[in-house]
Amino acid sequence: MQDPNLDTQWNDVLRAKGIIPEKEKEVTEEDLVTMLESTIAEKSRGRELSDMNIDELNENEDDIDEEDERMFEEYRRQRIAELKTAQQLARYGDVREISKDEYVAEVNKAGEGVWVILLVYKPSIPMCKILEQHIAQLARKFPATKFLKIVSSVCIPNYPDRNLPTIFVYLDGDMKKQFIGPESLGGVKITCDELEWVLSEVGAVKTTLEAKPSREGVHDVMESSLRACNDDGNDWD
Repeated sequence: MQDPNLDTQWNDVLRAKGIIPEKEKEVTEEDLVTMLESTIAEKSRGRELSDMNIDELNENEDDIDEEDERMFEEYRRQRIAELKTAQQLARYGDVREISKDEYVAEVNKAGEGVWVILLVYKPSIPMCKILEQHIAQLARKFPATKFLKIVSSVCIPNYPDRNLPTIFVYLDGDMKKQFIGPESLGGVKITCDELEWVLSEVGAVKTTLEAKPSREGVHDVMESSLRACNDDGNDWD
């Protein structure tokens, strides 16, 4: 039997009469390019929608054709869910000073899934002042994490100054990690980024840093401050 895909006058007659099907279309290089461009455009459209916030999605709703309508609704539901979650989690954003009487309520009963970072400090100790500044900055950056501070003499009688600053990390009322004294935190040169990295390794914050911070090029300002304090006779060892 003659191949129905051959280009012959007889086959043309048979196709016209509906006796044999139309010749299968050969996929050309131009067809492949068109299909590829269409796929790229569809994926790009998906990325464009995924980058929009709720207001932008609503503004562009009239521009969405029927083919993209299902994708549009999916992204809008996703954005609404993400917004609700962010609103529920971002309920702190600052560092609260607590008393001994508030310890249980603020730390042990903070709530399910709430990370609590507690700085035990003494205002007269220079490194404690640096840590206060660092956790204040991190509290603003990570409002889903509860940052607290308490003076050492208030919560732990006779707590040695050599153990300060101390950071306790809690989750669901259980202590997950403790950093006692300057060396446990990497010494007096610790930067805010380094503290963020340390806390992220515990799981208390979701860092935006891509790698462990390097101290290369960091000036030894803290060490100079400590040396000046010790020279004045304010030795806190």
